[in-house]
Amino acid sequence: MNSNHTTSESDDMRPEYDFANMKGGVRGKYAKMFDGMVTTVLLDSDVAEVFPDSASVNEALRTLVRILRKSGPDHAIDTDRRIESPNK
Repeated sequence: MNSNHTTSESDDMRPEYDFANMKGGVRGKYAKMFDGMVTTVLLDSDVAEVFPDSASVNEALRTLVRILRKSGPDHAIDTDRRIESPNK
């Protein structure tokens, strides 16, 4: 490990993890696998209180999509348009 490196008291990395001498690591090696698969969103705190996990958020959104699709063309889902938060 680099002898010039000073550790702070909050540094809990073990000294045997010497990343400077690691070989063969490729940054973002699996990133392409996830392209288009996942979208991360930040929920406002009041919304996050209602949904304990991503499964409940996905279930609610899928239900809303089914309702909107059944309600007719006046309420069609426009996938090219993003709906802004009322808080913005």
